[in-house]
Formats: sequence, structure tokens, C-alpha cells
Amino acid sequence: MRSNKTIYLAQPRGFCAGVERAILIVEEALKKYGAPIYVRHEIIHNAYVVKDFESRGVIFINELDTVPQGAILIFSAHGVSKAVRFEADERQFQVFDATCPLVAKVHAEVVRLKERGYQIIMIGHRGHPEVEGTMGQVDSSIHLIEHVQDVDQLSFKENELIAYVTQTTLSVDETQEITAALMKKYPQIHAPKRQDICYATQNRQDAVKAMLPHVDVVIVVGSQNSSNSKRLQELASSMNVPAYLVDDPKQIQAEWFQSMNSVGVTAGASAPEALTAQITEAINSLYRGTVVPMPGIEETVNFSLPKGLLEAA
Repeated sequence: MRSNKTIYLAQPRGFCAGVERAILIVEEALKKYGAPIYVRHEIIHNAYVVKDFESRGVIFINELDTVPQGAILIFSAHGVSKAVRFEADERQFQVFDATCPLVAKVHAEVVRLKERGYQIIMIGHRGHPEVEGTMGQVDSSIHLIEHVQDVDQLSFKENELIAYVTQTTLSVDETQEITAALMKKYPQIHAPKRQDICYATQNRQDAVKAMLPHVDVVIVVGSQNSSNSKRLQELASSMNVPAYLVDDPKQIQAEWFQSMNSVGVTAGASAPEALTAQITEAINSLYRGTVVPMPGIEETVNFSLPKGLLEAA
């Protein structure tokens, strides 16, 4: 193999502050209370992290009726509906909330908008835990939009108060076409503040855009159920650069790198750096290139732990 090949590492990549906080909450709960610890849904969408926690006594569940009364329960980073919170209180679980603060901010905004009489539209992916949690903050329905064509199905009156919110793991670029269609149809619509979109999602997509002119193929470290990781793969593919989404070094295939002079590596916000390092090493065992970190934004966002775990931390 030629020795002048390059493996570029996108910057930023991997864990965001919300994911780091969620993982630390589970870590500290394990230290303070020991196993078993119950987590509703996967704490984050990454098979590597989930498997590691399962080996240490964390039990991931979808329904609360499988959790013993009074157990330690953690809500995942994606957030939960008002009904789930009520059920957890009824069953007297000791709850630690790992909901990303940016998601919690959208939850609070949905409640405020509904109290002010707004009809609410949510831009997001049907079935995603964050979308289900956000839509479950109010009793009356929220109108979900996944595609720009869905805007045509809306039939609000001209004098109605209308607002939209978005799944936080969608970037400004991703929602641009939909929001433009909404604003054209309903010029009076109330839009969220730009800072309500996850900074990490936008930063990672911008980093991939900066890397694409320099690479022939992109490897995205992330699991198939990770929304933000899949968007990174789709972004590269949309700009005619082959891209593969992997969450295990064994998934790396030599044919991906044939006749390629340079490889780009990035990682979704739910992918740990340890896994990215393993996958980069697996690539290099086949590719034999020089690893070069790309310049990029240094993220400094930090979120505090819940009060009940601060002392343990």
C-alpha cells in the first residue's frame, strides 16, 4: 500500500455536553447505589455504550411496569413525556433525569406556547424518543412534520396562533426547506430561537462539510438508531462522497478504501472517542495512512448533574 495516504479526523466529533452529562449520571448512580440501575430507553443511541453499561448491571427498559417499585430509574438523554413522569411518581421510583438541557428547554417552550393558545407544529422524526417526549408535554395534539410535503396537509386558519419547534438533533440546514415552506404558508408563525437547535449537531455537520473537499470516502462512527450520526452519513453522501456508518471496528471493509487517497473520519454526538480511536486503528490497519486532525471549533459547553448526584460526583 502507498504510504502517502491520509486519514483526516473531523473536529469537533463525538460526545456533546448533553451526552456526557447523561453518561455521567448513570456512572454516578452506579457508584452511589450499585446495580441494578434502570434506564428508560437507551441512555444514548450508541450500542457500544449500552453494551458496556449492561455488563455493569444497568437494565434498559421501555415500559415502567417492568421496574420494581422504589427502584432507581434514570430518564434517557432524549427526555420523556409528562405521562411517563407521572407514572414514575406514582410507582415511587427514585428518579434521576438525564434529559439533555436543550431538550428540556424545548419541553418548557412547548408548555408555554400551549398555555398562550398556540397551535404547535413539531419538525422531527416519527417514533424518535425525543419527538415522543416533546409531543407528550401537553395533552392536546401537536402536529408532526417529517417532510416538506407535510406542510401542504396543514389547514390552520389565518387568525390562529401558530408556532413550530424542532427535534434538537436536526440542524438548521436540515430544517431549512420545511421552515421556509411553513413561513411562506403562515407568515405569522412563531419560530424558535436559533440557540434551541443543538449546537453539537450543527457543529458536527459543519465539520464534515469542511472535511469533504479533502477526502474520497467518509467513515461515520455511530449506531444505526442515532439520528445525528445518520445525518452525517447522509450529508457526505449528498455531496457525492461515499460514506459508511459503523459502530464496531469489525464492520470496516478493505474494499471501501481501494483507490482512495484520503479517508475522513467523524463521529456522531453519541459516539465515544474510545470507539472512534478503535475504528480509526482498524481503518489504518488496512489503509496505512497518516492520521491528521482537522482544525475546527473547540466546544466548551458544560451541563451540571442533578442535585442528588452532585455530592457523589
